[in-house]
Amino acid sequence: FIQMLRSAKKRDVLQLLRRAPEEARPFLVEAAVATQSVASLAALSDFLDFSQEPKSLLEKFLYTAAFSPRPSGELLQLVLDKLDGEQLAPEVWETGIVAVGSLVGKLCQQKLCGLQVVERGVETMLRGLRGAEQEPKVVISLLALGNARLPETIPTLLEHAEDGPRAVTAAATSALQRFPAAHISSKVKQVMRRIFHQKRKSYDKTCRLAAAEILLDNHPLPMDVINILLATSEMETEVATFLLLKVQNSLRDHHHLARKIMKDIMGDPRINNYNFFSKAGISSSFSGPLAVTQDLTSTFGLDLLFLEGGFLRKSVSDFSLLSHGQHLRAAQVTFEAQGMESMMGESLSEGEEEPELMAGMAATFFDVQLRPIVFFQGYTDLMGKVLLSSAEPTSVVRGNLLLMDHHQVIPLQAGLQVTVKLQAGLGLDISADMDVSIWEQELKTSVNARGSLAMDFQAELDSPLLQATLRSQTEVETSLHFDTKLRFSSSPVLMCLQLREEQVPYR
Repeated sequence: FIQMLRSAKKRDVLQLLRRAPEEARPFLVEAAVATQSVASLAALSDFLDFSQEPKSLLEKFLYTAAFSPRPSGELLQLVLDKLDGEQLAPEVWETGIVAVGSLVGKLCQQKLCGLQVVERGVETMLRGLRGAEQEPKVVISLLALGNARLPETIPTLLEHAEDGPRAVTAAATSALQRFPAAHISSKVKQVMRRIFHQKRKSYDKTCRLAAAEILLDNHPLPMDVINILLATSEMETEVATFLLLKVQNSLRDHHHLARKIMKDIMGDPRINNYNFFSKAGISSSFSGPLAVTQDLTSTFGLDLLFLEGGFLRKSVSDFSLLSHGQHLRAAQVTFEAQGMESMMGESLSEGEEEPELMAGMAATFFDVQLRPIVFFQGYTDLMGKVLLSSAEPTSVVRGNLLLMDHHQVIPLQAGLQVTVKLQAGLGLDISADMDVSIWEQELKTSVNARGSLAMDFQAELDSPLLQATLRSQTEVETSLHFDTKLRFSSSPVLMCLQLREEQVPYR
């Protein structure tokens, strides 16, 4: 379909979009964005009315742009033009600003940071951050900066991480975690130390853990590792257990940047002893390989942080790909519940502010952070959702993405030339659900991911004397289901985890 659209005129693409039945429009929008021809982008500009179109179609357009493997400056221009000067629904603006961050980051990876439209994109994100009056807008702007991963925005992220309220600190540290080790400077580490050791004020436990992870995961100094381990003796059991398991995980991971330092430190019996590593919490942190080849390692990681009373505070399931020193976060889904302490009759840590009751989810796919989803906010909202639960999972992302689009002409020694084309498309359908039962004192979370990958390879030799074509088509389908169920009515807390992978047809 993309190959067909490449040769189409603007009039034809626009007619196609306008005449298509409603259920086919999302697919046509995805294809037009992936084509990125002048005609298809001009047709999309005329077709999409951000003040009238259904939100689902606008979000489809914005997410397809965000996932584009090699976006053009014209695509970013189109997204920015659509976000400017319209009365936008809050969800559409949030999705749009997250997409701008992804597009800016990818254009800079292509060494196109100097384009005027990229500078406009950076200014749009920073203006959204400066002008935000409400906390959710600040959070979204920080997540967009995390998608862009521009070194010049690090001072802004550090300022919000250290001085912002709870949600803002969490978003800023989360954005900093996405930067490669080369950009985690001594200044960044200094701020992370102050957050972890609470030098200036009290921080939420999840923010302190994120700061500790940044220190441990990016060429750590032996002193930082020792200080973090020593600090666990004064922490709550669950947070200490989680942190100690993180350290032990890095020892098992052959790719971890801190593995050698950790091994040296663990040789010291004053650190590596029963007193430190005998914390009896139920929080856990695990990561291990799913599949390993000569060039590629795919890993699955699961972090579960509990409150002292056994309620799940945060869970992170992560599927990553590692190849030749490059790290791609293929899928990461985070469930978070806060403010449950008061409902469970727990007391807060000294100096810690009481958070608002809330449960939500954040997802990252192919290194693009999506707009967070809130399941409930506040006690009234929770009771309404419990009583009126639809039992329908929330769709996180659904659609078709162009992963690869490669075209190359190779001259041969004989004077002939071969034309090589490679395209790969991915169909994704990911949904998630969180169900809290106050009456039965149960918490269930589930992530369902279905995907199909299609690759089309063609090599063509064309000369007056000889014509030859080699063509190969590959299709793979897979689905993963990850469920957790917690029953905290009794002690110890009962927990069931299930990861199911259906059979993978490969053609």
